[in-house]
Amino acid sequence: MARMKKHNRTGRPQGLPSKTQILEFIQGSPTPAGKREIAKAFGLKGQEKIALKKRLKDMAEEGLIDGKRTAYHRMGGVPKVTVLKVVEIEDGAPVAVPENWETDGGQKPPRLVVKESKKLAALKRGDRFLARTEETERGWIAHPMKKLPARTEGLMGVVEMDGGGKPWLAPVDKRVRESAPIGDLGEAKEGELVLAERMGKSPRAKVKVIEVIGDPLAPKSFSLIAIAKHGIPHIFPDGALEEANAVSDLPLSVEQREDLRDVPIVAIDPADARDHDDAIWAEPDDKGGYRAIVAIADVSFYVRPGGALDREARKRGNSVYFPDRVVPMLPEILSANVCSLVEGEDRAAMACHMRIDKDGKVTDWRFTRAIVRISGNIAYEDAQKAIDDGSADDVLKNLWGAWKLLHRARVARDPLDLELPERQVRLNDAGQIEEIAVRERLDAHRVVEDFMIAANVAAAKALEAKKAPVVYRIHETPSREKLTAFKDYLATQGRSFALGQVITPGLFNRMLKDIADPAEKALIMEAVLRSQTQAYYGPANAGHFGLALGSYAHFTSPIRRYADLLVHRALVDAYKLEQPRPENHDIPESSGLSDRDRTALSQITDAISQTERRAMEAERDTIDRYVAAWLSGRVGEVFDTRITGVQGFGFFATIEKLGGDGLVPVSTLGREYFSYDEAAQKLTGESSGTTYAVGDRLKLKLAEANALTGALKFEVPDSDGAPIERRGERPAPKKKPFVKGQGAPRQKHSQGQRGRPNNIRHQGRGKKR
Repeated sequence: MARMKKHNRTGRPQGLPSKTQILEFIQGSPTPAGKREIAKAFGLKGQEKIALKKRLKDMAEEGLIDGKRTAYHRMGGVPKVTVLKVVEIEDGAPVAVPENWETDGGQKPPRLVVKESKKLAALKRGDRFLARTEETERGWIAHPMKKLPARTEGLMGVVEMDGGGKPWLAPVDKRVRESAPIGDLGEAKEGELVLAERMGKSPRAKVKVIEVIGDPLAPKSFSLIAIAKHGIPHIFPDGALEEANAVSDLPLSVEQREDLRDVPIVAIDPADARDHDDAIWAEPDDKGGYRAIVAIADVSFYVRPGGALDREARKRGNSVYFPDRVVPMLPEILSANVCSLVEGEDRAAMACHMRIDKDGKVTDWRFTRAIVRISGNIAYEDAQKAIDDGSADDVLKNLWGAWKLLHRARVARDPLDLELPERQVRLNDAGQIEEIAVRERLDAHRVVEDFMIAANVAAAKALEAKKAPVVYRIHETPSREKLTAFKDYLATQGRSFALGQVITPGLFNRMLKDIADPAEKALIMEAVLRSQTQAYYGPANAGHFGLALGSYAHFTSPIRRYADLLVHRALVDAYKLEQPRPENHDIPESSGLSDRDRTALSQITDAISQTERRAMEAERDTIDRYVAAWLSGRVGEVFDTRITGVQGFGFFATIEKLGGDGLVPVSTLGREYFSYDEAAQKLTGESSGTTYAVGDRLKLKLAEANALTGALKFEVPDSDGAPIERRGERPAPKKKPFVKGQGAPRQKHSQGQRGRPNNIRHQGRGKKR
């Protein structure tokens, strides 16, 4: 006979209540209900009270209740303590929403501005945290208490079915090794690319499909993977689109702008460029120098502080460029049309007038708001061809003449000169890969680059002269820690490096110039690159080490970089370039800096530095996927490669003239032991003496090319090592524990696993890796 569960006098079942029962009790209670009231209502005693306390704690962490004594249920609002998730960075401050949100009326979750503390600073998009909440007259505020582990990291993949018809999620992130079982497939089908989240706290818990993206190998899918994986905003809200359409017909007043329409200014860009930020002009003066104009799209005239366009541009931080698409910072009507400096059209511009002396130094500058009419949009290759074959007109000849002077000053300045090839993916009209090659570096690229650098310096110094706010582009001198590692590495190559000397870019340049052997030069160049710090944006000047400049800002690309837009606004204020708003347009009056721009400049620059890094990672991931797709039909071929990194678990190599880093696991190198020298970045075979070091060139066989992850794996030809371990395989059944005397299985090892394979020994500077 089945046992009947006892009920108390209220009709409720006795014993530890479920989460649903607790929520129902709190919601129906006429007074605040805490642990004591719940325990009494359900007749709990002894150990049951202890179990209730744990359950209430779990519910608080899940955001179902307030973790304090009153256990406030969030159905009537945001609980006083709840779990939040950061959904975006706005004005440098994280904005979060309740992770679990349900209302009877289906209302959208409230947005809470996060007041970061020193204890929990630098929250980023996607972070989960427990927070105390507060409702104010200006909205909800969140005070972080504890950061919580991520639930959805790496959970993007392709739906696969095993032999029993059970669905699995094969990851597309090369850092995720194993497939995950799918507990809730939703409407997803086998072979589709999906986003998923864990259904429990365990890293091996089943996952639930939350979004179907589509065919993972369809043309133009790789950029969609990167957009979803990195959380890049790519759909403009209605408010931003409406504002973009409204401002697109703003009239340009000749009376209030300098008229430069008769000046033959040209824009030199990639052949497939759609957004033309910059254009240049130069003319010889009578002192052996040049007068020059760098005309930049006047985006600040259209995108004004406080509007929907501005909020969305600040959130995006920059445009993101993929081989098949651009995710623009501004809606296309502005980025590719109204703001873009296209041939034959009147356009609003911010003009930087410069004087370049005979030694290439910029001796004078001024900034105006202007109207320009670009005389030509020229591809880099076409401009270079015209110069090379002698068919160039005076406009191009003058630009090259002025550039030779700027280049002379650049050589004297001696900025860091590293030969870093850039991969270029060319697609056909169907979105299929036509070619992958290293982008050719032309003088035409250098001409535009040096004009832009000159204008960027002028903008920074012009703002400094007025003691105005500046968004600097900062590249700091290498840290002592990185220089020490660089010194230790050079010592392993028989070279010395004195830490006591003044560190300049020229110091590295001279070192590289003195190396005749190409292989050794590539090796040292990799080490120089590793020694550098990452550039960022900030309001406090620390110089630009790489360019050997004391003051540097980004001014020349406001269509695609929010930092440049802020510099334009600062120039509008500092040099009184404001223009009255047209009476019939409902847009903010000022096109200069807002009070928020000024007071939160540090937070804003931190945020746009993060979005820049996000874009770089997404672009690099996408190129890796295209390269892997390009090579997927060539598995088994042998390629000329160069080693780019060495770790205890193996080494990384890249295919020369193509790119695409791939791993050679140490387990594939044979059965002899390899010692790992961390300082020298080298693996050495203990019996054969065979070495693998950064910069070495060698032939490797392509063993795997995974287009979904962008991962490549190589093998040494004719090696007797273990075969490549395929990624994304479902977990194998647990092996029986090793018993002494029965022999040990050969270990497999892959990137990211702890420990070292059984044919590796480590030597180096201590135990820290």
